[in-house]
Amino acid sequence: MATLPNPLPSLATSGLQLPPGSLVDATIDGAWHEPLLWCADEPASHGTWRSLRAAGRAVGLLPVLIDGGRRDEWPDTWDLIPDSTSYPGDHDAEEVLSEYWEDCAPEELDAAEGEWPGLAPVPAAEGQDTPDDLAAAIAEECVGPDGWYPGSRLALVPARRSADIPAAIGWSGPVNYEDDTARLCAVLRSWEDRFGIRVVVLGFDTLTLSVGRPPTTLPEARAVAAEHFAFCPDNINQNPPYDLDIYAEKMVLDQETWSFWWD
Repeated sequence: MATLPNPLPSLATSGLQLPPGSLVDATIDGAWHEPLLWCADEPASHGTWRSLRAAGRAVGLLPVLIDGGRRDEWPDTWDLIPDSTSYPGDHDAEEVLSEYWEDCAPEELDAAEGEWPGLAPVPAAEGQDTPDDLAAAIAEECVGPDGWYPGSRLALVPARRSADIPAAIGWSGPVNYEDDTARLCAVLRSWEDRFGIRVVVLGFDTLTLSVGRPPTTLPEARAVAAEHFAFCPDNINQNPPYDLDIYAEKMVLDQETWSFWWD
């Protein structure tokens, strides 16, 4: 069954003014029984994210930028697996992270660090912008010829909260690490609540988040780095000489974007 009971509304009657694009229903098992998302045909332009977020929310759609990457792969070739994706609300974020930690941390960290440290606290400092405003600002940095993801296209996904976007389309980017993306989305929900994250960019196996309330002290950042390691060990294992302390200082402390890549 579909992971979330929130089917894509009829775009023809939604009133949205959309650029040329197409509905995506292609999955690893063939055509899905309903479209999973709408994706534009051309790279996104400045201002599109903000305008479509405001309009799309009224009909249950949230924006995300889709990155084709160096392999020029778009959602119709992503091996989406909605039939194997559960519901994020059925999972507990700390249980998920602690299970991941137990599987990978003892082999990668010394014995003194081997015990799951628990969830990081909510940062003491508030962010400069609201999470939605920051997400729109980060999206602006991503698009355009000089953007971080210059060829990225705007997509609209039927999701009630940004953290659910990967599960809503049955995204399989982390399949070599976790084959039920809803478990990762349970963590994203927790980060949404604690750190004000929003899902801004999805690639074939990459994820970029805006962070509305990032850690502002090294102890806060170190606690979050442990969660990142459990969530996506490749962020550290594939980036030597990173360890949790270096990663916390360079990639988490005061950072308004978090990025992940699964091998």
